[in-house]
Amino acid sequence: MSTPTGAGIRALTLAASVTGAAVVALDGTVLVVVQPSLQREFGATFAQVQWTSTGYLIAVASLLVFAGRLGDRYGHQRVFALGMLGFGAASAGVGLADGIGWVIGLRVVQGVFGALLQPATLGMLRAAFPPERLGMPIAVRTSVIGLAAAMGPVLGGMLTAELGWRAVFFLNVPAALAVGLPVLVAGRKPPTAPSSGALDLPGACLLAVALLCLVHTLVSVPDAGWTAVNGLAAAVSVAAAAAFLRHERRAVHPLVPGALLRTPGIAPALALLLVASAALHGTLFVGTYFLQDVVGLDPFECGIRTLPLAATMVLGAPLCAVLLRRYGPRRTAGAGAAVLAAGMALLSRAGADVGAGEVGVAFAALGAGFAAVMVTATSVVVRQAPAGHAGVAGGLKQTAMNVGPTLGVAAATTLMSLWSPARLSADAGFLAAMGPTLTVLALTAATGLLLAVRLGDPGPRQRSYPRVDSVSHRAQS
Repeated sequence: MSTPTGAGIRALTLAASVTGAAVVALDGTVLVVVQPSLQREFGATFAQVQWTSTGYLIAVASLLVFAGRLGDRYGHQRVFALGMLGFGAASAGVGLADGIGWVIGLRVVQGVFGALLQPATLGMLRAAFPPERLGMPIAVRTSVIGLAAAMGPVLGGMLTAELGWRAVFFLNVPAALAVGLPVLVAGRKPPTAPSSGALDLPGACLLAVALLCLVHTLVSVPDAGWTAVNGLAAAVSVAAAAAFLRHERRAVHPLVPGALLRTPGIAPALALLLVASAALHGTLFVGTYFLQDVVGLDPFECGIRTLPLAATMVLGAPLCAVLLRRYGPRRTAGAGAAVLAAGMALLSRAGADVGAGEVGVAFAALGAGFAAVMVTATSVVVRQAPAGHAGVAGGLKQTAMNVGPTLGVAAATTLMSLWSPARLSADAGFLAAMGPTLTVLALTAATGLLLAVRLGDPGPRQRSYPRVDSVSHRAQS
């Protein structure tokens, strides 16, 4: 077996992919814990602190697809190393910042480098592993993401209490150096078979504007409502999206090749990730407020009640890889969507006197169902995408996973506001709105059953993929 596809390269690739994904997931969850301390130290307003999250989200969501295209053209290892080292440098900058303005600006820079490394974590796996063996590496990646997200608040709280909030950001630096430098050395040679075609800069700009305005609108509307600025942002998003679609149909080298989205399974898998992540995070948003404001739990007790979600996601992802190999994507994803919807339906029936067991079962179903959907849909996207477009496919996948949660929280907030009767007390009004809201989210998750049917099951032609030389050579890049 040649060196580029040997066990050492595959091990380094998997370690880099998992670490990069874990750093991003950990960074997102620990930030929530440190924001109050950060606000007190700088005397910042609540809106300014919120922009430490919003600025990052807008930057990363608007650049993911273009970053994936850069990986296809110049090599996923190179782009990953640049993203990882830049992410670590920006994290160190946040830790040294002396004002809230610097924190917000450096968080945007973090988002830019985060956009570079995220699609590359999938592109590297696609280049290093045979398509029929991608299920377990993706499952391991999913498990680590779930573990990092679950440990984020705990680790962030410990570091903030003992060393201050700045220590949370310095935590990213050794991980970035430990993984980024070896990958940079391994990818120092230029790609043997770079993706052909010029970069579609006009298309990248149009897509970035569309996503930037969309995310800004989704984040702002739940708090501020439909102001003139939010309405303008929504209109610009629609116009930019329409211009992007028109441009892509005419471009010689489009940013998102039409053939990629017409590849069997990819479009339904992306749609499945979008609706599942939206339904899940909308449910988590409502469920967290329910447990703290209605049931009366403190944040730590709330975290303990929701641990079954993290546990079933971490432990279930490798099992889903086995089920995927045995039963195919259609059945595995369909079962995951059904379990996810069942967890939401169960939680929609909860009252103020709900027991820990019922909450635990509901959150366990959420974790297990989402793990099955995420492992299956990600495997389909990465496996079915041509090697030369693996970065763009990874960028589309990560975009769905960034836009979906924002869309879900915005939808949940809007529905709760619409269905909360003004004449009732706060707790009674919340419960009155929670049932219908979670029912809508459960029905949204259930649409995954229809999308799963379109994923197809691996037949003889899908079980083995031709391994062209360029795929093996690209394991170096």
